[in-house]
Amino acid sequence: MVTFFLIRHATNEWVQTGRLAGWTPNVHLNDYGKQQAAALGERLAKVTLTAIYSSPLERTVETANAIAAHHNLTVILEEGIGEVRYGKWQGKKLEKLAQKKRWAIVQNVPSRMQFPEGETMRGAQMRAVDTIERLYLQYNEQKDATIALVSHSDIIKMIIAHYLGMHLDLFQRINISTASLSVLVLGKGRPTVERVNDTCHNPPPPPPISEEKTSKDSE
Repeated sequence: MVTFFLIRHATNEWVQTGRLAGWTPNVHLNDYGKQQAAALGERLAKVTLTAIYSSPLERTVETANAIAAHHNLTVILEEGIGEVRYGKWQGKKLEKLAQKKRWAIVQNVPSRMQFPEGETMRGAQMRAVDTIERLYLQYNEQKDATIALVSHSDIIKMIIAHYLGMHLDLFQRINISTASLSVLVLGKGRPTVERVNDTCHNPPPPPPISEEKTSKDSE
């Protein structure tokens, strides 16, 4: 049996930009994200982890390192759980992307979506699930292996949808918050999704900055 901790990276610097980060380099955790990652690391400190894998992007690696700080493990980079390759959409403002005809496809029939010069949603789901299955075969001979995988919202939603037997077109119904923990168990019998979007360890978010305060601060 292999237990997978599916972990979304903590909040990053781009959260206020309204842009689609994708594989953009040098997107790091912001101050609140660092607090989230530290709290997640504390929560998992007493869990016996067999290995920690991370998407290669900085925000996921920084989250994974906060977990690894409590374990004698080195974070292993794994492109198979990397972010969806959004192609020409990467770095664009979400409000502008929402005006495109293909946005409705992403939201309603993502199985038909091909990102311009990027990958299909079907392809992204397939590579992520293939990675899970490969790691299952790799660690299944060990007794009660527990693998932490630090990835991204859409990738985790696609993995969970697959193992719940949900069509990809329904995956947007699953919510995966920053620094959240979801649990997937694979064994000889049917796969089980034992937890989804657990965020009880997250510290309270910082209060929003009011326009009035921002105006006064700029005077």
